[in-house]
Amino acid sequence: MLRVTKLTDYASVVLTVLAADADAVQSAAGLAERTGLEAPTVAKLLKPLAQAGLVQAFRGANGGYRLARPADDITLVEIVEAIEGPLAMTDCSVHDGHCGIEHSCGARANWRRINDVVADALRKVSLADMLAPAAPALPARKRIPLALDANGSRS
Repeated sequence: MLRVTKLTDYASVVLTVLAADADAVQSAAGLAERTGLEAPTVAKLLKPLAQAGLVQAFRGANGGYRLARPADDITLVEIVEAIEGPLAMTDCSVHDGHCGIEHSCGARANWRRINDVVADALRKVSLADMLAPAAPALPARKRIPLALDANGSRS
């Protein structure tokens, strides 16, 4: 199963709280309280988010954090990469030389294409989009049984 780490998920939660009141400077402790996350986890997330230029840090008595850019200018791929590093479906989809069968692999080019499709999809979703209510889920597609004859051919 493909999934982002808990830290990346939590980073998106922290960023949506910041985006909901984009002009306010919020403390790490306040963000922890508003998100329901542990304070050390929030502090751990804020450092790479600041290094990636997604949040600004302010020191002093009224210090804290706020978004470095408008929420509609921050994409999900930036959030993922701030926490996890470059998006990579497989090691070989981003890095050369990390696989012993790289020279004979017929799937590598396709994994790179898939990696690009996923990255493009994440680039199309902004932090502002994450603030909007979720669209209703699409109904499950009906499965139509396929009748096969004794030879395995469609009938």
